[in-house]
Amino acid sequence: MMKLPLFPLQSVFFPGETVPLHIFEDRYKQLIVDCRKEAMTFGIPVYINNTISYGTEVQLVEVVTTYDNGEMDVMCVARQVFKVLSFQNQIKGKPYAGGDVQFLDMENDASEKLRKEVLEHVEKLYDLMEMPFTKTSPKQFNSYSFAHKMGLSFEQEYELLQISNETERLLFIKNHLENTTSVLNEVKRTKGIIELNGHFKNFDPLDFDNFKT
Repeated sequence: MMKLPLFPLQSVFFPGETVPLHIFEDRYKQLIVDCRKEAMTFGIPVYINNTISYGTEVQLVEVVTTYDNGEMDVMCVARQVFKVLSFQNQIKGKPYAGGDVQFLDMENDASEKLRKEVLEHVEKLYDLMEMPFTKTSPKQFNSYSFAHKMGLSFEQEYELLQISNETERLLFIKNHLENTTSVLNEVKRTKGIIELNGHFKNFDPLDFDNFKT
């Protein structure tokens, strides 16, 4: 268990990703000041369905811009996923929120075969959507690599965040990609049928001798 300052947002951030934030509330301006002075981290619990149960620890990397009114653009990096155990609207002696959190024990045991399969599904999705795709080695690919770029809903991203096992995360993504590409293939087929409607068609003559009644 660990105490963290908490900055609830209606967003999901995955470990390893860059987190750009615009800070405008006075309490969070103070949080950033404290992070710079004390090199401390803070948590971003996901606000969903009027609750905060899981989130991601982030570390301040850089204050990119400080405006005349004190607002800031900051760059952070996401680190570990946690479960919220308690929440206080205000930490003692501080204007910002905080609480006790428990970090999830992550298991990164996925096989290269599974990573390759999921990566191929991602590439197929991009191909169907006619979007450019940068080739990635299966060894460098993980479940968070394209988490925001494969059409997951906010609720699905939140569900993915709570899965602590890499194999299970990849299987979750694989299932989503299979369903999505199936729908897109059907849409593409339907679009082709619609586009053919009204065009002159060349029909092959039928051999009536083989007809039975």
